Amino acid sequence: MKRTGFIVLMVMMLILSACGDKKETAGGDAGSDKASSGDAGKDKDSGKMTLKWFIVASADAQLPAKDKDFVKKAIDEKFNVDLTVDYMPFGADFQNKLNSLISSGDTPDVFYSDGVSSNQYIKDGVAREIKDLVTPQTMPNYFKYWMTEKDLNMYQVQGKFARAPIPYAKDIYRSYYIRKDWLDKLGLKMPTNYDEMIAAMKAFTEQDPDGNGKKDTYGFTTYGGGTNMSMDFPEFVKNGLIGDFIVEGDKFIDTRTDPRVEQVLDDVKKVMAMGVVDPDWLLAKNGQQLEKAEQGKAGIILGMGKNLAFDNNPEGLQLKTKQITGNDKADWQPFHPFAETGTWIETVPGNPFLLSSQSSDDKIKKSVEILDWLAGEEGYLLTHYGQDGTDYTRDGSKIKINQEAFKKDVTDNGNFLSVYQWFTPVPDPKPLELEIEDPSITDRDKEIVKTIEGYKIVPSIGTSVVVKEGMDLAALRKRMNELMVSVLFDDKDASKWPAHRKELMTKYGGNEIFAYYAEQVSNASGKTVTFTGE
Repeated sequence: MKRTGFIVLMVMMLILSACGDKKETAGGDAGSDKASSGDAGKDKDSGKMTLKWFIVASADAQLPAKDKDFVKKAIDEKFNVDLTVDYMPFGADFQNKLNSLISSGDTPDVFYSDGVSSNQYIKDGVAREIKDLVTPQTMPNYFKYWMTEKDLNMYQVQGKFARAPIPYAKDIYRSYYIRKDWLDKLGLKMPTNYDEMIAAMKAFTEQDPDGNGKKDTYGFTTYGGGTNMSMDFPEFVKNGLIGDFIVEGDKFIDTRTDPRVEQVLDDVKKVMAMGVVDPDWLLAKNGQQLEKAEQGKAGIILGMGKNLAFDNNPEGLQLKTKQITGNDKADWQPFHPFAETGTWIETVPGNPFLLSSQSSDDKIKKSVEILDWLAGEEGYLLTHYGQDGTDYTRDGSKIKINQEAFKKDVTDNGNFLSVYQWFTPVPDPKPLELEIEDPSITDRDKEIVKTIEGYKIVPSIGTSVVVKEGMDLAALRKRMNELMVSVLFDDKDASKWPAHRKELMTKYGGNEIFAYYAEQVSNASGKTVTFTGE
């Protein structure tokens, strides 16, 4: 395994992560001896196999005490294991923590990653090959409800079968949300185009929409994780750059390095110069933009998820805003300035899970069993709706939530089910042919869904794309983000972008990477697609 170079590169990550924010439980301290591989990975006291996973979770998620964690109890009893789950919001801190675990020889048995980083883990031998581990025979639920073998085969990189995508939602509930009560107070209509959206941002910043007599609100907020140019900014879609990749005619387009990014950056700089964007957006972590909105500090936000602004969603934008601000008239409504021309692209498989090459075969096989259980009906229901007969009842294919019990058992216990939903982050049980009968869903909620489902979605490139041996997409994206941020905060305009793009295409291998992507799209579609670089 190629570990020496990796360890040297990760020394600084160890230092950074030593002070990082860590969330643990579901089995004890993530660094305890119980999860070692000694004695075939068995806990000496219980005789159970100890497993350690490192996964992604929302910023507000918190596992409860063991006696209240009915998911851990079910997993431990059903599979005769002692599962420890270490979890963090995805971002730089997550990546640093994972890298420190790997470089210290404590690689989790199962871990979440993004597509770019997973390539490095596969190259360095950190992730094991899974060709015989992730199959319709070993993971029948995963393939029955969520994934096809074709999708999985196209997802592989470097000639190795070493990663698999987590289940993903086919429906897209990505929308801007706006404080309609602020619009009403200021005599403004719901924005239907970009100019009206900017006008609303300006009014929300300058006209005291919350009526507190202070100039302490902003039109728009987002997050950058300290490093990234957020694609929540509508200026990408305004300039025809939707999603990560698109195909225009016979041309493959990487939306974040396209020549049109120059205009995107100029447009964003203009909006920032107006003072209508939360000035702290770049340093905000994912989740903190929602907190700003819930605190009444911003009037427009990009949101994900079907029930984000439902009336009775205890962790949603609508109810939390009312609770935090004390304003019962707060009204978050969906809108999109490009609803009729295209808001986002069709979904393709997203980020992967990986299995450690350091773990024993027994631990990996047991982890795969648990993952498939999470992907199946029993695991999905438990991790999304709680305990059968207590938190919900079932009548055939219909699931009815007991709101009072769910609040007591889940919401008031750190909303902890969201941690276990990492492997099936799909809020609608439709893929399992189940239906939610939720008395808490109001007519307003139904109108929100109807509005978002009416947005135009642009066709995707039709396949997942991967890099091959020797291509360093991570380095390209890192440099790309540095250049974008530099233009936004240091330069008078975006006129340097053509030179920056040339650097990305030549010095950082963009020409080769995106030409290879275009080749994969051509092979999948049967239509010749090319990439035009520098």
